[in-house]
Amino acid sequence: MQMRFSRPSPGPDSTPAAGRHPVDEIPRPPRLALLGLQHLAIMYAGAVAVPLLVGGALELPAHTIGLLVNADLLVSGIVTIIQAVGIGRVLGVRLPIVAGATFTVVSPMILIAQEFGGGEAGLPTVYGAILVSGVFGLVIARFFAKVVRFFPPLVSGCVICVIGLSLIGADAGLIAGDNPEAPDYGQVSHIALAGLVVLLIVLIHRFTRGLISQLAVLISIAVGTLVAWPMHLLDMSHVGPAGWFAVSKPFIFGAPEFHLGAIISMCVVMLVTFTESTADMVAVAEMVDKQLEPPDLARGLAADGLSAVLAGFMNSFPDTAFAENVGLVGLTGVRSRWVVAVCGGFLVALGLIPKVGAVVAALPGPVIGGAATVMFAMVTAVGLRVLHKVQFEGTNNMLIIAVTLSVALLPAVAPTIYKQFPTDFQMIAGSPITSAVVVVFVLNLVFNHWGSGKPQVPEQTPEPERPSVEPQETPQVS
Repeated sequence: MQMRFSRPSPGPDSTPAAGRHPVDEIPRPPRLALLGLQHLAIMYAGAVAVPLLVGGALELPAHTIGLLVNADLLVSGIVTIIQAVGIGRVLGVRLPIVAGATFTVVSPMILIAQEFGGGEAGLPTVYGAILVSGVFGLVIARFFAKVVRFFPPLVSGCVICVIGLSLIGADAGLIAGDNPEAPDYGQVSHIALAGLVVLLIVLIHRFTRGLISQLAVLISIAVGTLVAWPMHLLDMSHVGPAGWFAVSKPFIFGAPEFHLGAIISMCVVMLVTFTESTADMVAVAEMVDKQLEPPDLARGLAADGLSAVLAGFMNSFPDTAFAENVGLVGLTGVRSRWVVAVCGGFLVALGLIPKVGAVVAALPGPVIGGAATVMFAMVTAVGLRVLHKVQFEGTNNMLIIAVTLSVALLPAVAPTIYKQFPTDFQMIAGSPITSAVVVVFVLNLVFNHWGSGKPQVPEQTPEPERPSVEPQETPQVS
């Protein structure tokens, strides 16, 4: 199905000045703040989901999860501002791009932490690997911007599908519990609460439009939390002691530790992040009618690399361009990058308020798990739509997809399958996402780039799924 975009007409507060591109226009302060808050509302649930999932899977205490949430919001805000405003000729794509923690990192982080001590004991190894992967990203950003053709829809579609499928286990643990032997594992009330959240998301999308529909996940989480209150699933005891202002301290879990397998795994995650961000940046550039040159893309990818360096220091998570906000740009027609910069400012402010992290960490597991189930399934659905662009006739692409999925999902359904292998091998092959990247990338080279004697149909640069906006009246944001 062909997706169409109406060219947005500038509103009364954003009339382009002579010689200035709409991307560089600064709306009037009230409108600027409102539009920035809308971007924050769209991405907030997804941004805090990553620390909640990782913290829940590693059975970290609520206080620690709150620290992760604050660090996540702070780094996300800093990188969002850099992407929008830019730093010289080094960092920032200078487009309305919102950066947030990538779901790609969830599975490898959990696996590495569990392998090297479990819980907080394994986090120094995790953050050591993230720190090195960030330096790796900064080094290869310019080179990656020139070789993006090696990451066509065949590669990105397979990886996106595996990301969504492999994370299902993480949200199942939030809903039912992590210990199948526990007497309260899989309680009907907990599963029913998660089902209520899923149902609310479906109903809101079905019967509402505009901003309310876009906030379906956030609204459903709020309602689910209210329902969980009388069920004694809401523990706010950590909110009171939390302060009103604090800066995330570097290396709160100890000095970073460096292990080869963990480092390689996180470097592969950085390649996936680059692929995801590239697709989003290309999409936004098309929406705002601005040419995206290789140096612009390289600066945007370098900002992703910087996010991992900051994450390694500040106990956070690598960031990528958030697809939800890409869709919002297409829907509203608001092209100003300064709107996104304001959103980044709000994120930084929230990241400096520990009480915000404490409140988010107190959200009931079944509520977050129910919302995450839909979000992860949507990731898989996007991957399937990306694969729809792949040419199958006269190629071996069907075989490539089959082999990739079979190899990648083995450790997802049988987590201990590689326990007899060396630890470094387990860090790479034991993660569905990293193994998917390695397998599909190599097979794509073997069949579609290295001469095989069979004609291959070239594929276009991967693009993320974007909302279908009919050429009718452009939605306005009040």
